[in-house]
Amino acid sequence: MDNFVLDPILLNALREDIGSGDLTTESCVPADKKIRGTFIAKADGLLCGVDVVNRVFALIGGDVALQWLKHEGSRVAEGDRIALIAGNARAILKGERTALNLLQHMSGIATATAAAVAAVPDTCAIADTRKTMPGLRVLEKYAVRTGGGANHRFNLADGVLIKDNHIAAAGGIKPAVAAARRRVPHTVKIEVETSNLNEVTQALEAGADIIMLDNMDVAEMAGAVALIGGRALTEASGNMGEKDLASVAAAGVDIISIGALTHSVRALDISLKLDIETQPV
Repeated sequence: MDNFVLDPILLNALREDIGSGDLTTESCVPADKKIRGTFIAKADGLLCGVDVVNRVFALIGGDVALQWLKHEGSRVAEGDRIALIAGNARAILKGERTALNLLQHMSGIATATAAAVAAVPDTCAIADTRKTMPGLRVLEKYAVRTGGGANHRFNLADGVLIKDNHIAAAGGIKPAVAAARRRVPHTVKIEVETSNLNEVTQALEAGADIIMLDNMDVAEMAGAVALIGGRALTEASGNMGEKDLASVAAAGVDIISIGALTHSVRALDISLKLDIETQPV
């Protein structure tokens, strides 16, 4: 990832964690102390966040070197050594928590995404949503791609997604789509959220490019897909993290969007174990 994108995120994270200084480290660890350690996987999963960890320690400074034993996007098993770190003790200890928090979080997202992708055929894409942690969206959506998933909109300027509240405010599906068509370029797709076959029919008649099937059961989704008949892309949404994804995909939808990939994912457990030796190898 580009440092131009990473640095504002990581500098904010480091300022948040370090504050005016690391009282513990600075009071009990000599300034010239050298240490080494190992990042170790404590669960099975998919590694994501190598560039982020590298950049954390680059921003901290202190002549810290990292040697990665596992590459970005690779499978790791419990007990695997992921990376070796060596250098100034104060720098390593100051950056440890920020680096681990982001590495674990991004690896958790990549792991969950890979599992979702594996559960459906290649004809159905797994996508994220905008339900991301504020300030971390670019990292979380990168982790989804690392896990084999696709990104939905990065922000509100990326496309038109007319949801239930937009429909209510605009006076219905047809006027909402018509107004959007007048406003946006022909290169921008328009998606409409629907919750029943009547709304699907309205979205089709309005000329929606993508029709979201929100909180429908599998039978309803299959009926909606048949009704649409390829005239628009179909996206299944609504608590998909709790659904049998294979069954949802079998309904014939093109995309399954899962907010749980980012908003409530379980971090992949990774630790940093320091060696007893005082000098790095």
